[in-house]
Amino acid sequence: MKSILYRLFEHQYLGRDEARNILQDMANGKYNDSQIASLITVFLMRNISVEELSGFRDALLEMRFPVDLSEYKPIDIVGTGGDGKNTFNISTTACFVVAGAGYKVVKHGNYGATSVSGASNVMEEHGVKFSNKIDLLRRSIETSNMAYLHAPLFNPALKAVAPVRKSLGVRSFFNMLGPLVNPTMPAYQLLGVYNLPLQRLYSYTYQESGTRFAVVHSLDGYDEISLTSEFKVVMAEKEKLYTPEMLGFERVPETALDGGATVADAARIFDAVLANQATAAQTNCVIANAAFAIQVICPEKKIETCLAEARESLESGRAHEAFKQFLSINS
Repeated sequence: MKSILYRLFEHQYLGRDEARNILQDMANGKYNDSQIASLITVFLMRNISVEELSGFRDALLEMRFPVDLSEYKPIDIVGTGGDGKNTFNISTTACFVVAGAGYKVVKHGNYGATSVSGASNVMEEHGVKFSNKIDLLRRSIETSNMAYLHAPLFNPALKAVAPVRKSLGVRSFFNMLGPLVNPTMPAYQLLGVYNLPLQRLYSYTYQESGTRFAVVHSLDGYDEISLTSEFKVVMAEKEKLYTPEMLGFERVPETALDGGATVADAARIFDAVLANQATAAQTNCVIANAAFAIQVICPEKKIETCLAEARESLESGRAHEAFKQFLSINS
């Protein structure tokens, strides 16, 4: 590792196979915490290359606990994290809105490393017991349209580096990798990223994978559609800049999306949105993300139609019902 770090400190780049081998060695315990922290720091100081990201992804996919849910053609809705905004669990809430609208969702998530509440935190707060048993995951998606995959149960490398990531408390290339290594290899994905260069990097990576995707970024730094500013959506066949007003929404202040100081605070907002009792800002933000997820699955639908489907899922109570059914299987 010492020679690798020296090369990286001199602004050299790793090849795809080299990156793959490094991550495999990391998972096998060949590096200590200080070395792992140093490697993470390198990629905070410069952008990761397509070759490096692809090599790290190759390693994680090779080592993953495989889960075949391909017959459901599910979507994953996920943000990279690392935007420093400490929002409530927007992507996770949007998953249940999409599930309530009748689409299959397989969410791949983890504990928060840079925010108070990651997807796994809010799930655990509700009593969810994580599992990698395929029968349970199938029963969950068939009953509630939603299955949840707690990342460390499906990949040893993510478990091995979790303490280092948490102690550093800053975003890392593992934030970038998480969305790319859902072990089900979902047919569809809506991904939120925290800057424009990363949006471009992901669009190149997804085009290689065959996944139908949308990569979204709010221009004021959010890794999701926040409705606090203009936002850009990149798909395989097009990219477009939107304003909240183009979708019929008012802009919202950043404070309106804050997740609070504790996981319990974030969980209360999550519950309020699904019960259709949240603020307009919280609700509309979730609806916007769910709508673009629906459009990834159904590209022939106009975004106005997708927005109406997402809103109906919430207002009819179907999103809340999907969550209650999910809890009945997973608690």
